[in-house]
Amino acid sequence: MKQLFPYYPIHIFPFCRYNKPMTILDVKNLNLGFNCENGFKQALYNVSFSLDKGKMFALVGESGCGKTISAMSILQLLPKTAKITGGEIIYDGKNILNCTRKEMQKIRGAKIALIPQDPMTSLNPLYTVGDQLLEVLKIHQNLEGKEAFNKAVDAFEMVQIPCPKIRLKSYPHEFSGGMKQRAIIAMALCCNAEILIADEPTTALDVTIQAQIMNILKKIKEQMKTAILLITHDLALVGENADEVSVMYAGRIIENAPANEFFQTPNHPYSIALLNALPSNKNKLLETIQGHPPSIHQIIHGCKFHPRCNYCMDICKQEVPQMFIIEQKHHSACFLNK
Repeated sequence: MKQLFPYYPIHIFPFCRYNKPMTILDVKNLNLGFNCENGFKQALYNVSFSLDKGKMFALVGESGCGKTISAMSILQLLPKTAKITGGEIIYDGKNILNCTRKEMQKIRGAKIALIPQDPMTSLNPLYTVGDQLLEVLKIHQNLEGKEAFNKAVDAFEMVQIPCPKIRLKSYPHEFSGGMKQRAIIAMALCCNAEILIADEPTTALDVTIQAQIMNILKKIKEQMKTAILLITHDLALVGENADEVSVMYAGRIIENAPANEFFQTPNHPYSIALLNALPSNKNKLLETIQGHPPSIHQIIHGCKFHPRCNYCMDICKQEVPQMFIIEQKHHSACFLNK
């Protein structure tokens, strides 16, 4: 199969002139690391993906694989020890990695909004939810008074919070976990953000509330044509909601495919192992992946998955596999495809 190097997501190339999705954000060959006590440690390696208008893109993998730090690079909300050493993040025709802090403040929240991982600690307990929502409208939309209040009410209605005029006067402790998450989504909606980054948006919520939150995100995607980056380790959520999937392992994207194709014909051994670990109704024992994901301090030559891979070959221990074309929009970084 033809090898791709450097790798860019296939849909940014003009294979088809019709029904081409509108790419709203491009992450190209992003490299990032951390200044540690024992030197600089690489965490992301040539991470590339793109977000299309009105589509949900899922970034999946085990904890510590680099999903959240990739998203935080877009928002430039990185720890002081983090350093981006290469790549571009193209939004609105420019590389936002070159934006000043003031320029990023105009983008962050207004154009690219974050739904954080923990709704329980994302709202200030000393202020009403309405006050916090109105502050967002004042900063990003320059709205105050009745106009701002009406827009806040509309946002609460969009995310299905009952009695919105009353609930805007409530404090965060008066909201359930699911309602807090909806309120945070409402803050992103009221600024008409073009991109939503949903970082584990259903963590600590029960299954029923999870479904409600994901239905709200799907509604936003379809009605407002918002691009959504879904960061999750829950493949069941991905299968039901995402349009495209990229799998990360040890700081690299190792498979990228349309969601339906990924679940029907996964290619990379790691992807296959993840899917085999999902519960099924076939009354079979759950399969597990041997070993643990490597930390950034571990030195592993070649493919970083090879110590855990049942298909490991000699070349896997010596060289890092690049992306190979499986289908037109399906790529996998595995020497089995060579």
